[in-house]
Amino acid sequence: MRCRHCGGDDFIPFLDLGQAPPSNSYLEAEDLTRPEKRYPLVIRTCTSCWLTQTEDFADREEFFSGDYAYFSSFSRTWLDHARTYVADMRERFALGETSLVAEIAANDGYLLQYVKQIGIPCYGVEPTRDTAQAARARGIDMIEDFFGRDLAARLAQQGRQADLVAANNVLAHVPDINDFVAGFANLLKPAGVATFEFPHILEMVRGNQFDTAYHEHYSYLSLLAVDRIFRANGLSVFDVGVTPHHGGSLRVYACRADYHAHPVTPAVASMLSTERQAGLESETFYAGFQTKAEAARDAFCRFLGDAHAAGHKVAAYGAAAKGNTLLNFAGATARDVAFVVDRNPAKQGRYMPGSHIPIVSEDRLKSEQPDKVVILPWNIETEIRNQLSYIRDWGGQFVTAIPKLAIRN
Repeated sequence: MRCRHCGGDDFIPFLDLGQAPPSNSYLEAEDLTRPEKRYPLVIRTCTSCWLTQTEDFADREEFFSGDYAYFSSFSRTWLDHARTYVADMRERFALGETSLVAEIAANDGYLLQYVKQIGIPCYGVEPTRDTAQAARARGIDMIEDFFGRDLAARLAQQGRQADLVAANNVLAHVPDINDFVAGFANLLKPAGVATFEFPHILEMVRGNQFDTAYHEHYSYLSLLAVDRIFRANGLSVFDVGVTPHHGGSLRVYACRADYHAHPVTPAVASMLSTERQAGLESETFYAGFQTKAEAARDAFCRFLGDAHAAGHKVAAYGAAAKGNTLLNFAGATARDVAFVVDRNPAKQGRYMPGSHIPIVSEDRLKSEQPDKVVILPWNIETEIRNQLSYIRDWGGQFVTAIPKLAIRN
């Protein structure tokens, strides 16, 4: 194993979740009797550059196929975040009708729809067919391809360099992180800005968010690691902020290193200091996470066993990748969780990978009235609890497993 950034070969263990199928590879009924692909889900930290990363066993096309089923627009919380982001970026960087905005990993147009609504020219890059088609249905210009140096160079030659490039929850999803980051130095105009949002490994460890680990997440990021990667690939970090999304994320602002068009704010040094003080450049920080993950898994297994013994029906909400990580690490099946509700029609009628739990619409929840509803995407727990508040009418309770088991009315 070689580090995907620096090429080093000295690693320390971080997390081993055993064998698991790709988290977004949902199954059809006919797939249930066929052998299912599983890969080791092993994560290690490079002691040379402190980038935490998966050990790879499959190509990216295995995880980001044409029928990739994650659509960003089904979370109201995330849509609100996107709308606010667009308004903030417009004001801060004086974007207008003569500007150009691009989004890398634009998914179903959840963010660019708001750029388009305020009259700013925009386009998206998205490698997965179904989500790109959903964005086109919103009238958004989409390039269906994986992003990197080559694509960025072609776009620049076509006069499509951007004033703002958004990259939300994609930096962790790229196997060749150097190639990916270097593309931004080509895609940005001389005074352009790129923003990157990603779950913060500091919060992942503090919150025992082991279910954030899945094969599509190749890297688990800190500002310390990101700053090194950017400097090596033609970008300069000039600001950083925090958001509550996905259990605690960083938003990093970067510009071309050859122009330094934006002054560095004190927030950068402050966050780097916070990470160093927390020990992110020491082996101690990464030790013990495996034990914490196993403790949360064992508590969840006990809950499922107790519910079964008591004759309680357990269902779940949100066929999210993090939910698949939890269910497969716990060895759960449809015997333990009767069904998973999801609002995304692309997932309904299919089955969760590994656990083979059926994915259904919300009508099933109302008709069967389970005793317990496990919220798998705990990062939007408040939104889901408000949406499903009616389960209290029959005495139903909500359950979360991260950071530790909690049962609430």
